Amino acid sequence: MPAKSLRRVLTVPWSKINVRFFRHMGVVTSAILSMACAPSTPSPESNNPIPPQIHSFDGLLPDVEKVVLENGMRVLVLPRRGIPTVSFVMQYGIGGIHERPGETGVAHLLEHMLFKGSETIGTTDVAAERVLFDMIDELHEDVVAAHESGNLAEAEKLEDEINRLEDQAREFVVANEFDRILSQAGARGLNATTTSESTIYFVELPANRAELFFALEADRMANPVFREFYSERDVVMEERRMRVDASPRGTLYERHLSTAFKVHPYGQPVVGLMEDLRTLGRRDVERYYRDYYGPNNAVLAVVGNVKADDVAAWSRHYLGSIPKRLDPPTVESLEPEQTAERRVIIEWDAEPALRIGWHVPEATHNDAAAIAMLSVILTGGRTSRLHRRLVTDEQIAATVFSSTGPGNRFPQLFQVDVIPVHTASIETVEAAIYEEVKRIQDEGPSDEELERVRNQLEAGRVRRLQSNLGLAFQLADSESLFGDWATTFKSAELMKEVNRDAVKRVARRYLNIENRTVGILQRPSVSR
Repeated sequence: MPAKSLRRVLTVPWSKINVRFFRHMGVVTSAILSMACAPSTPSPESNNPIPPQIHSFDGLLPDVEKVVLENGMRVLVLPRRGIPTVSFVMQYGIGGIHERPGETGVAHLLEHMLFKGSETIGTTDVAAERVLFDMIDELHEDVVAAHESGNLAEAEKLEDEINRLEDQAREFVVANEFDRILSQAGARGLNATTTSESTIYFVELPANRAELFFALEADRMANPVFREFYSERDVVMEERRMRVDASPRGTLYERHLSTAFKVHPYGQPVVGLMEDLRTLGRRDVERYYRDYYGPNNAVLAVVGNVKADDVAAWSRHYLGSIPKRLDPPTVESLEPEQTAERRVIIEWDAEPALRIGWHVPEATHNDAAAIAMLSVILTGGRTSRLHRRLVTDEQIAATVFSSTGPGNRFPQLFQVDVIPVHTASIETVEAAIYEEVKRIQDEGPSDEELERVRNQLEAGRVRRLQSNLGLAFQLADSESLFGDWATTFKSAELMKEVNRDAVKRVARRYLNIENRTVGILQRPSVSR
């Protein structure tokens, strides 16, 4: 709900409720008050699993109700009896692939910034903050100009002034107040994540506090304040240094993707390029947020002990009046067909690693189910072909696993990752993988393998259905990426129809030398 609407319905003095958490606001909505401050009795799913008759859909689609608000926001509700909790997943269809050159990392930065509060939460004086923000933003633009001109001494001086003003702005900050309000209400698992295609926020609340989510989420959707921005941007830059620049496997992952995707934005890192992060300012990120992070680009999935009518009413009341934003930037770049093997070698004084990726279609393609079966046949557990050969029999690898990614909407990669043991060469491990792939291409899987894989996939499906949060993720992701929450449920059913010939066919079609990109992490002393 917009800030003005939120303030209009505030009726109860916060000072009478919880001075420690809510001291900066004069009054609060009585509904939010009762939800946030009354004693809560959350019951974690791990300690009170949902009974089998509740989480099994017997091959049918779950009874999901979809509500579309006037501003275009889609709300999915799946009521479930059992434990008195509700899981929420808010998924914006904006991710790394939507970022233009020079602005990589914006979505990931926003993952962090939306926890900093709003015009009413997280501050004692938002007007005073904004005066300082404007001064800081002007200095940031001067810092960028100083770096571009090579005047590093001036840039350092300006950065010191930014730090001083940010310290001054912190005097008005009520740190982590958004988190505290939810925690006091019994929330669990409050977090967020960013992918190539989405920015996702999630939390679990006691069922009798469910309305609180809508009030807080509407407030931060409509009125976020990106306080402590440059400090948080520096945290993200340090995260990149640790996970990519100073990480041998992180570097391998990033370089492998950029080698495999020369044109499509799947090849650019979600965390952002360091040169882009360094120049991003609060105004840039606020503009990006105001352009795209709105209700028409969002899907909310609600799963748990809640009534669908209540969720629909809360959604309309709190979220329904937030204005639409622009549609996400169109991803028009198509990756050209790869016609020759590509290799990237990373030399690092670290344990070796091997990563092989083949281009495969998007997740909704007719071949996707057979590719998923192929993945499990090759690396799904101790009895899979590559684990049995590389890890158990020949003992030339410590671990082997496969995946598809980095996204699902567009043609992606089928990837095999291996960590060789120190006595085995990369060449030996790589050759063994290709031999097993050739066997699948020539012979296909056995009937026993197909049955084992079907059982594994079904067991995994049932495990996912046991979790309200897991179901909420699946619903939101399917609706956001494919426009239909049922897509992934239907895809799971397609696995049952995959036969030996289908697995052979996709292995032959996609897992060939011209279509693969190989990434190798090796010590500098190794010669090829």
